[in-house]
Amino acid sequence: MSIRTRVIVPSTLLLVLASGASAADDEKSEPETFSELDRIVVTATLNERAQKDVAGDVTVIDALEIDRKLMTGLDDLVRYEPGISVSGAATGGNRFGIGGITIRGLGGNRVRIEVDGIAVPDTFSIGSFSNAGRDMVDLDSLKRVEIVRGAASSLYGSDALGGVVSYVTKDPNDYLGADGGQFASGKVLYDSADRGSAESGTYAGGNGEHGVVFVATHRDGSALNNMGDVDSADSSRTRPNPQDTKSNSALAKYVHTAESGRIDRIAIDGEHGDVDTDVLSSVTNAPTTALAGHDVRDRWQFSIGQEIQFASMFADSADWKAYWQQSETTQDTFEDRLASANPTQRFRRFEFDQRVVGAEATFRKLATTGSAEHAITYGVDISRTRTDEERNGYQRNVTTGEITNVVLPDTFPVHDFPPTDTTNAAIFGQDEIKLVDGRLSLIPGIRFDYYKLDPKNDPIYSEVNPVAPASLDDTSASPKLAAIWRFDDTFSAYAQYARGFRAPPYNDVNLGFTNLQFGYTSIPNPDLKPESSNGFEMGLRADGRYGYFSVAAYENKYRDFIESQAIVDIDPETGFITFQSINLSRVKIRGVEARYGLDFGAFSDALRGWSLKGSLATARGDDETANQPLPSIDPAKAVVGIAFDRESWGAELVGSFVERKDRLPAATDDDPTVLFAAPGYSTLDFYSHWQVLPQVQLFGALTNITDRKYWEWGIVGGIPVSSTIDRYTAPGRAIRVGLRASF
Repeated sequence: MSIRTRVIVPSTLLLVLASGASAADDEKSEPETFSELDRIVVTATLNERAQKDVAGDVTVIDALEIDRKLMTGLDDLVRYEPGISVSGAATGGNRFGIGGITIRGLGGNRVRIEVDGIAVPDTFSIGSFSNAGRDMVDLDSLKRVEIVRGAASSLYGSDALGGVVSYVTKDPNDYLGADGGQFASGKVLYDSADRGSAESGTYAGGNGEHGVVFVATHRDGSALNNMGDVDSADSSRTRPNPQDTKSNSALAKYVHTAESGRIDRIAIDGEHGDVDTDVLSSVTNAPTTALAGHDVRDRWQFSIGQEIQFASMFADSADWKAYWQQSETTQDTFEDRLASANPTQRFRRFEFDQRVVGAEATFRKLATTGSAEHAITYGVDISRTRTDEERNGYQRNVTTGEITNVVLPDTFPVHDFPPTDTTNAAIFGQDEIKLVDGRLSLIPGIRFDYYKLDPKNDPIYSEVNPVAPASLDDTSASPKLAAIWRFDDTFSAYAQYARGFRAPPYNDVNLGFTNLQFGYTSIPNPDLKPESSNGFEMGLRADGRYGYFSVAAYENKYRDFIESQAIVDIDPETGFITFQSINLSRVKIRGVEARYGLDFGAFSDALRGWSLKGSLATARGDDETANQPLPSIDPAKAVVGIAFDRESWGAELVGSFVERKDRLPAATDDDPTVLFAAPGYSTLDFYSHWQVLPQVQLFGALTNITDRKYWEWGIVGGIPVSSTIDRYTAPGRAIRVGLRASF
């Protein structure tokens, strides 16, 4: 039986069960938190709405689930979210760790990741020794995580072509309630998969008018385990590279609630990470005899803002925020080349820094015109980002002691693009219109963006790039139109059209390098067009006494995808190659997603506490320009979990079922690479929680119970077939335990 059949059958059953809810009595209502469709989301509309009142597929992961599943990073958050995956996770001791997240086949900087509305830094990589990722947020301070699937440019602009991942941190009243008081807790966690440990402390205090919260977390670990069995100290290695990881994170927030209802917030949030890796898998003996990496990342942000209630003809309420954020990634690589007649040592340093200042304001107004009710949202969004990058280093001759800045193919220092200021300014508006006594909602929206790239004069960049860096400024409009029809209190359907866009980024416009010895150059492209998309989505939902389900089908068409560093010219006499980023690809992605839940306690008190939840995603993507399948599409995946939950304890068994990924681009004369086709697999995970005492909670997990050997597509997608493919396998059976004590 295929994955689709296995999941459609229970979904059909839930359709029947949920349909009886409107006719049944309401004497025994289900717990409010059981139905995922009742969870409140803000990111999708910039207003608090239940998921079932949003025209689109949105995932909410709250603090309770983060605790009970002992989540520690971005990969844990999306483990049971079909159609969403992470790239570059630290499986096998990959020194650079998680690079980003992929939603419905789009990843990298095409997905917006934000903390309290402030976008985290970009990901950027070049060559083998430079890779700045985006996993810069610790989960212990979060109230919830919201994931919007599909283009959200009508509210978030260029960053949100593929979707939005929104981290929402806790306020003091999330611990204290409206009346205030004091709260303190400590939490410890251990994970055998990376021999990682974590210690976290939280304090909150206040009196209902003034409140503060402080959260601090320290984590230690090593390389994430895998199922490789070759423990050599060279490139044939498939066991994890030796690795030590450390991180410290902190959140400090002050909240003042005035008698008028105005809320003032000041927050500082950030993380420091430190990773040391002995990259044994890069040792070839000819010429590399040793390679080690020391990687440091920092992200700190400061914000101040208000929520204001007032009555005027223009707005009933408003919120504004001003913020500053700085991030720094420094990656040092130490390489020995000693197995030769001319032994050398090489040092490389990669630095990628971003500093952003910005402000945003959102206004809301409720109005009635005739029989129509309007919830109008509009606002402005302004930011300015400085991005700097440098690769530097030297080579030392061990025999003579001579030091040179020429480390082929580079002559250091190198700026792959000049320091660049990126200015974004936008206005946006949205109206949620309720008609037909609230049964119909029409939601039009639009955002106008102005963006400007302003590269700075940079002698290091200009010295090796014959073409001057290009400035770029343009505007873009991102409309959206959605509709929700409520058949009754149980069933509803929605449809949505959304246009997305992504402005040409600084690195594609001006990524440049020249190496005459190796015969190539890269030149700027001031004529790059923004990437754009037209997306259509339709869905059907039911939310009743016995359970819920939601199914969505979508098709997204993308134009003017930017192909980074395409070959645009080859000199027929000298063979000199010219690279340039160009608009090329047309991509189409379509798929189906579903989720469902069944509360057995609604049938009988004897089954109270038992529940079933599941989800499914399957998609197909094509690069229509190359007439090839799109390799970034995750294989079809279904997740089914059965849980038992009482007041003081509970447990859940979760099964994941993934189809084989073999729809891949074929080898061609221009690119003869044969990509690895990941086998299908199934895994079982077990979670439990126990309220040992009123102040003490114990959490436990056993993951990959059957010790299954498998590959996650987000990690191996695009990797060619090789004898060392086991290096990228996921961890085998592992144990996690956690303890929280509250006072």
